[in-house]
Amino acid sequence: MAGDILTREQRDGLAMSSVQRSILFSAADRYGSVVLVFVATAILARLLSPAEFGVYAVVNAVTTVMGASFLEFGGGNYLIQKRELSTADIRSAFTITLGISVAIALLLFVLAGALSELFAQDSLKRGIEVSALNFVLVPFHGTISALLRRDMKFGTLAVCNFATGAATALASIVLAMAGFSYMAPIWGGLAGSIVFTVMLLASHRDWSALRLSLLEHREIVNFGLYSSAVSVINLFYNLAPQLFLAKVLDFGSVGLYSRAINLTQMFDRLVAQVLNPVIMPAIVAQRRAGADLKAVYLEAIQLLSAVQWPFLIFVALMARPIVLVWLGQTWLEIVPLVRILCIANLALFAACLTYPVFLAVGSVRDALVSSLISLPPSLLVVLCASFFGVEAVTGAALATLPFQTAVVIYFLKRHLAFSSGEFFRASLKSGLVTFVMAPGVLGCAALTEAGMLTSLTGLILSFPIAGLGWWCGLIMTGHPLLHQLRDVAGGLLRSAPRLRPSRPA
Repeated sequence: MAGDILTREQRDGLAMSSVQRSILFSAADRYGSVVLVFVATAILARLLSPAEFGVYAVVNAVTTVMGASFLEFGGGNYLIQKRELSTADIRSAFTITLGISVAIALLLFVLAGALSELFAQDSLKRGIEVSALNFVLVPFHGTISALLRRDMKFGTLAVCNFATGAATALASIVLAMAGFSYMAPIWGGLAGSIVFTVMLLASHRDWSALRLSLLEHREIVNFGLYSSAVSVINLFYNLAPQLFLAKVLDFGSVGLYSRAINLTQMFDRLVAQVLNPVIMPAIVAQRRAGADLKAVYLEAIQLLSAVQWPFLIFVALMARPIVLVWLGQTWLEIVPLVRILCIANLALFAACLTYPVFLAVGSVRDALVSSLISLPPSLLVVLCASFFGVEAVTGAALATLPFQTAVVIYFLKRHLAFSSGEFFRASLKSGLVTFVMAPGVLGCAALTEAGMLTSLTGLILSFPIAGLGWWCGLIMTGHPLLHQLRDVAGGLLRSAPRLRPSRPA
């Protein structure tokens, strides 16, 4: 019996070590990419006008929505969640994705002219045609990256993603300086996709999995019907404001809104996107092992909210100096938009957990139903707001995002059986941490607004002050995040000797 217990503990320890190691690789991948994006954005913001960036944003929105409509039929989520994955499953998923990708590329080429006429912008045609070429590469890098994620091989993914980000940033900047205008980031994105595909193919020795087969097509299509529907509805909702603004107002408004969204979503790039590649395979693995998903979910929202809420409040308070230092004087109009969006996004602290949990409990259907209930009314509100300007579209998020969160929580409660009180208690300490952190940052913002500190000085000073306030809040509340941080630090210290090269005797 003792031996069985020891074996189980060892197995749990190894599983936790694997997750922590995967998160570290994912963090290295994401933060390297964030640095590249940060530098590229700062440079491109001074080379492209809001209207030029607006054209790029609409091209990206159109191609992303059309791609998401179909690619989940054989996409990565199916390969990750499959309990026993066979070669036939992989080949069938690859074949379905390949067929759909080629069809989407051809469809975009055919519709490019009509879409440019719809938005009364001739330059959209060329941008859509070039972006369509990305879909030819999706089956190759999408299948291989999903297999690497399933096997928790995030080290290989980190190297490939960093090289992709570097290629995208370099190509975009060079082409923007050469006068390619809105086409610079579009060509840059294609260059990055080519690099990503080539590197993954080079790292994946078993190309036999990428042969054509439709042996398991029925199961893949059945899964994809729900998965693709969830994906396209959520993506269309996220990108719809840009499309509405482009049609109702102008591309300058699209550029301003898109930049405000990009700044507000820095948390996703710094934290959520570090965890996203790991969350789904980790939660699915815990479900297979018989873990209590209710406890896993409540602990996860407790940890995420302790980081996201302080981050969003920090960005809201320091929005003006951040915009001035990062994007320049041209983009100061987005400051009030950023502040509104930060407040609205406080409601989305558990968003990155929603789909993985639905997937783990075997209820992708409820993920679709919750989206169908919450997103169409939200879209209607956004559409009506677009007639009143970009500020009204931004303000609509204050109503739509909390509503969407309430609907999702209602469905999750049915599967995980947690009460409203348990959900509130799981996030209470994070709210107190945010409250403790905010006054110091508010002081820096006030001094900067009053002209007593320059934007750069105020921003630099605000980082340690915010960090100190946040740490004090964690200690005062005894937040569980402290324990997690100690575990990670201890793991790094224990692994440090193994990372040092051995000396010859």
